[in-house]
Amino acid sequence: MSWIRETELRLIERLTANILKAGPMPKHVAFIMDGNRRYAQKKHVERKEGHTQGFDKLAETLRWCLNLGIHEVTVYAFSIENFKRSREEVDGLIELARQKFSRLLTEKENLEKHGVCIRVLGDLTLLPEDLQQLIAKAVVSTRAHNKCFLNVCFAYTSRHEIANAVKEMAWGVEQGLIKSSDVSEGLLSQCLYSSNSPNPDLLIRTSGEVRLSDFLLWQTSYSCLVFQSILWPEYSFWNLCDAILQYQLSSQSLQKARDLHKEDQVLQQMEADRTCVTELLHHHGNGKPMDAQSQETMLLNYIASREERVRCFLNALQHKRDTFINDLSSQAVIA
Repeated sequence: MSWIRETELRLIERLTANILKAGPMPKHVAFIMDGNRRYAQKKHVERKEGHTQGFDKLAETLRWCLNLGIHEVTVYAFSIENFKRSREEVDGLIELARQKFSRLLTEKENLEKHGVCIRVLGDLTLLPEDLQQLIAKAVVSTRAHNKCFLNVCFAYTSRHEIANAVKEMAWGVEQGLIKSSDVSEGLLSQCLYSSNSPNPDLLIRTSGEVRLSDFLLWQTSYSCLVFQSILWPEYSFWNLCDAILQYQLSSQSLQKARDLHKEDQVLQQMEADRTCVTELLHHHGNGKPMDAQSQETMLLNYIASREERVRCFLNALQHKRDTFINDLSSQAVIA
């Protein structure tokens, strides 16, 4: 099945969508697509068929999201923890991924028509080399699209992502691009795999499980979390509408919490900058007191130099990541 199903909403669905869109709508929705294995057991089919049905449901859900004006979707496709499953199931999931990313490369016109940019978030080095190359080819081929975004978390856990972000900042310090004093909560956020995306407004988990399973732990601190009992392959447009309604009921309080957090971050950064300037005065001053205006000028100069260091570091980090993906893409052999 295509990555995006070419189906229109029925009349009652269009009416419902228009009513929902009169209220605050999530711009970015994340899905933990849980229940594929239980669906297979329920239908007395092989697990592989359950996962295939799960992908087909993703294609359908993406179309619903586009019809609802939701232009960014993140899905938990394959956890690093999934490698602990049986060899047969892991091989089946990897083969399904090969098939779907190969299919994606044949759908360039459809993806271009909808402006879909595919991003894959995770540690690709954990995957077979041919799958790495297919994924990289898909990412590069849709990189210029900017109407809507699909982030596929593959070989991913949030703890792994956060640990990797810390390593990236350590690399920046080792390379002399940033100072250890430049490390902050805000900088760590910009070093995550998801740094090119806003945090999700709404996270949905199906199958009745009430846990995040190490998915987007950093990014969903101020997201609306909705847990639904439906198995993922049975997910419906109405389940999505129900989740959006729950988001709308809590959107005002969530936005207030986000705004307060942003204010706290600004204050914390300002306090950290003042501390650094005070230490510089202590270590490099000539013993003479500095007037308030001179101190403020020094603070502003320090902030400007820090921001420039961080900007150069983030550009270097993006270049490193792009080079990795470009090199993999150039090696891809498409059957």
